[in-house]
Amino acid sequence: MRTTTSQGRWVPVGLMVAALTGCAMSNTDSPVQTPGQAKASDTEMLEVGAQWLQDKPPIRALNMYLDGFHFYNGHPGAQMEAHHYCSALNEEVFQCVIYDGNTAEAKLMGVEYIISQRLFTQLPAKEKALWHSHAHEVSSGQLVAPGIPQVAETRLMEKLANTYGKTWHTWHTDQDKQLPLGVPQLMMGFTADGQADAQMVRQRDQRLGIDSAEKKKARSEIKPAPVAPGADAWQKGNAVQLNDPTGHQHVMPRPATSGDENARSRSQP
Repeated sequence: MRTTTSQGRWVPVGLMVAALTGCAMSNTDSPVQTPGQAKASDTEMLEVGAQWLQDKPPIRALNMYLDGFHFYNGHPGAQMEAHHYCSALNEEVFQCVIYDGNTAEAKLMGVEYIISQRLFTQLPAKEKALWHSHAHEVSSGQLVAPGIPQVAETRLMEKLANTYGKTWHTWHTDQDKQLPLGVPQLMMGFTADGQADAQMVRQRDQRLGIDSAEKKKARSEIKPAPVAPGADAWQKGNAVQLNDPTGHQHVMPRPATSGDENARSRSQP
């Protein structure tokens, strides 16, 4: 059974119920404070007016929230939590904006494009090196959809298990950069147990009130197809990355963040 939204879009009733009955989740704060003067009163008034008077279809379409982890391509020890807000363009293409938290003060870190395995296999060989698989992220329980019931999350993960992502981070708040300095960096996802910083994962789980190990068990019947050749090229020594002509270092060692902030790895080789 389906129903329509006020904008006339078809939405499965089951997914609407899942959204309404999802569990509450904890806030995740950005690890950096942005420099600058506080908002002026007229700026706040303009924001309120825009909120009520302007329609924002591209923003409204970002109706799926995923939380997972990324690392800098070529530097697998430089890891951070990433909050994805995504829309499904169709059954084979998703687009996501990525933040360093889930509050109104979260910083926009980058973007991720997600495509099906069928579309991935059609890419040129050099292009494939920019993409990472999602099979392990799903089966490990590390990729989660906070706030929705387990049955709905498992169904969503079935759809994502055989997809591939291309991710660029533009604001490196995990490196304590208070402004978006330097050039974008290509990010990757984990492909095996033991790669993700265990403390980083525990911190995320505790804050969101979830258990990655339990989610791994709940997804035991999800059997991703073998990863298509060309993805996760960093594992074969082909770690594509942009050199930064500004001289900014994007993988400087940083301590782990506090429990209420976006998680990152403790050691960053």
